[in-house]
Amino acid sequence: MNGGLERKRLTPAQRRALLATPAGWIACGLGSGLAPFAQGSFGSLAAIVPWLGLRELPLWLYGLALLFVFVLGVWACGVAGRVLGVDDHRALVIDEWIGQWIALVPALHGPAWTVALGFALFRLFDVAKPWPIGWLDRRLKGGLGVMVDDGVAGVCAALLLALALHYLG
Repeated sequence: MNGGLERKRLTPAQRRALLATPAGWIACGLGSGLAPFAQGSFGSLAAIVPWLGLRELPLWLYGLALLFVFVLGVWACGVAGRVLGVDDHRALVIDEWIGQWIALVPALHGPAWTVALGFALFRLFDVAKPWPIGWLDRRLKGGLGVMVDDGVAGVCAALLLALALHYLG
């Protein structure tokens, strides 16, 4: 697949093709990835809405929901990538949803400020892509590649958020 198209805007034909499939809707975070700019940030912000409901689940069920959406995202991003002709278009943001939900695990029962800090930390790791995130991003392709690097970014953000809660909370 053409790696150079990942950063370009969707054409009207690509947008129609993406939204013509359930996989496209899932991959673009129910439309949050169709923002005209900062799609990853919009996707991460949109992910907080369903997280407000998910945080009420017992931890084991929260983890099961994460696993289910991760697997669903691998499938959806694989299909959407084939529709768009690229491995990872910026409109595909279900990976931001998973990464954000992982990053917010320490905030499940924490004070309100932890949600904002978890959002910021996840965005920092997702954009900066320090090792191993960038390494994974460059090597894994397809739906799995789309999802894994953001999952790891979420883990890194969650670890820092847990430290912040321990020392500041």
